[in-house]
This record gives sequence, C-alpha cells and structure tokens, in this order.
Amino acid sequence: MPPAPVKPFALGWVITPYGSPEEHFSKVHELGFSTCFLSLDKYIGSFTPALAAQYRDLLAKYQLTATAVEVVGPGPLEWNFTQGPSTIGLVPPKTRAARIDALRQASDFAKQVGILQVQTHCGFIPEDPADPLYPGAVEAIRTVAKHCQGNGQAFLMETGQETPITMLRAIRDVAMPNLGVGLDTANLVLYGKANPVEAVDIIGRYVRNVHAKDGLWPTDPNKLGEEVQIGKGVVDFRAVFTKLHRLGYTGVLSIERETPGAQQIVDVRQEKIYLERVLREVMA
Repeated sequence: MPPAPVKPFALGWVITPYGSPEEHFSKVHELGFSTCFLSLDKYIGSFTPALAAQYRDLLAKYQLTATAVEVVGPGPLEWNFTQGPSTIGLVPPKTRAARIDALRQASDFAKQVGILQVQTHCGFIPEDPADPLYPGAVEAIRTVAKHCQGNGQAFLMETGQETPITMLRAIRDVAMPNLGVGLDTANLVLYGKANPVEAVDIIGRYVRNVHAKDGLWPTDPNKLGEEVQIGKGVVDFRAVFTKLHRLGYTGVLSIERETPGAQQIVDVRQEKIYLERVLREVMA
C-alpha cells in the first residue's frame, strides 16, 4: 500500500541513510514524520538498481515519501568563506564536470525510486553577471536541469552561497521550467546573505522544498555562522511560513539538524514539536 499523498507543509527530516538504511527509515517513521529528504553523497559512483529497489521497498514498508535527493560532491568541499568560493557547487570549473555527472547519477537513481526532486548547492554564483565564471555556471545548471527534466523531475538550487537576487537572476538566465529553489532557512543567515523572511519576497514563488533549520549570523569573516537548534537562532519561522502559505506553497518542510549522534534525535523531537506549534498558528 503506497503512502498517502503528501500534504502541503508536511514535516519531514533530512537524513543520510548510510550503513543500515532501514535503521534510518525506521527512525523517521518512529518520530512521526511522513516524509524524508535524502542526502546521498556517499553513494556517488554506486547508485545501483539494487540500491534503488532497497530504497523503494523501505519507503513503502515505513509509509514514507522521499521528497528529494541531494548530492553536493565529489570533493574537495570547504564550507567557509575562504576556500568555499573555489570548492563549492557548479561554479568552480575544476570540479564542474564531475559534479554534473554526480547529479545525473542522483537524478537517474531518484527516477528509479520515484523521487521527483533533485537538489544541490550551485555555489557562490557571481553577483556580477559579467564575471567570467557566470556563463559557465548558468550553462552547468541548465545542463543538470535538462537531465532532470528528462526524468520528470524538478532541479532545485539550495540557498546559501548566493544572495536571493543573484539566485533569481540565475533562474531567469537558465530559463528552464523545472528549475526551482530549495529554501534552507538557516543557510541564508549562516552565509550572511539575507534574512530568510525577506528572501521569500524575492524567490518565494520558485520555492519547491524547504529545509527547516536555524542559525546565527557570522561574526568571523572567515567562518560561517553557527547552526543551532530550531527556536534558538534568528530565523522567524512563523513569518517565513506565513509568506510561503500566502504564495500557495505546496511542498514540505524537512527538518535539518547538523549536530551528530544521540543529541540529534533529541533536538529533532523538540524541533518537530516547535514547528507543529508554529504551523498551527500559521494555518489557523
């Protein structure tokens, strides 16, 4: 029996189901989520039909809908302001071809599993459209979007390294109908690029998936801001969700908590309760 259709603003969880995938999917179900967002970098180069069949079976067993697959590699990847511009996403020419190939692999895998969205960080897209790196980045994004389109999928650019207006310009210049935005509410803060509430005014109509995550503004010019438990950072989730709701958002909210181990489970339980309360207010 397939899971019920996913309702707008349904809560899910960003997971990296390595080791024992069943253990991860079981935990998603145990925590009361109906959806999950799959981060699968470790499978680059080994997205096999057998793995796809395993994922399909486990999603069915635990009555879950996987809403998106994300890969950001292969490396090197430096999540900071110093090496980040030359190592993250589809902007750096040195790793561009390998990352396009990885995203094609992820898209093909997602098609086998029945997942309709593929997401990545496109990188520090230049704010100056005359920057020599800009045309190549646009063409790379278009290449991946076309591959996803052929698989019946949306390709989502995750917010973070670029300002919202730069992302909007890239969406216009790529000019693919299946290109959208994966709104990470904290990344805009962690990279010092925008308040997510105002960002929705600029790119909100393109948002198709949301990472619910909280954080603090950066204070060291070399380091990103700190990701923190939802409710302890600066993100105004009520305002973000209200604006998305008014725009007719039909996607899900996937909790992303980057702390490791048992503490992650503790935090995710609390974050789920927090977001459920906010959603009751927004949807009232």
